[in-house]
Amino acid sequence: LLRWSDEISKNASTLAEVVTLEMGKPLSEARGEVLYANSFLPHFAAQIRTGLTGEVLTPGQARWRPINIRQPVGVVATITPWNFPIAMVTRKAGAAIAAGCSVINAPSEDTPLTSLFMAELAVKAGFPEGPFNVIPCARED
Repeated sequence: LLRWSDEISKNASTLAEVVTLEMGKPLSEARGEVLYANSFLPHFAAQIRTGLTGEVLTPGQARWRPINIRQPVGVVATITPWNFPIAMVTRKAGAAIAAGCSVINAPSEDTPLTSLFMAELAVKAGFPEGPFNVIPCARED
């Protein structure tokens, strides 16, 4: 996740330009979204080291004994909106990947190139095949 964050930082200008060209967000706002989006990955990377240990929670009633065990549960499907195409990828996929789950991302039909570029950056960061996948869709007439 940290290497993916580094790749996003290295390609921030290009990523912001893709968002601007693809969905019309002003370039200054697109640059801000890149920074915002990239703030999630270091957080989730830190959770891998410190937060995925499982913990006993305070029960709502005396006879309950809730236990929170964080472990991969399988493939996670994410749908990302057109208005925050970078931030919602890192927010959703970052959490799932940190928990050990693979992700299939279905971007908005208005912003598929942004998600595909994010996938390319994940590969550049050293992701193996499987953890982050993008399935673009088309709007039906």
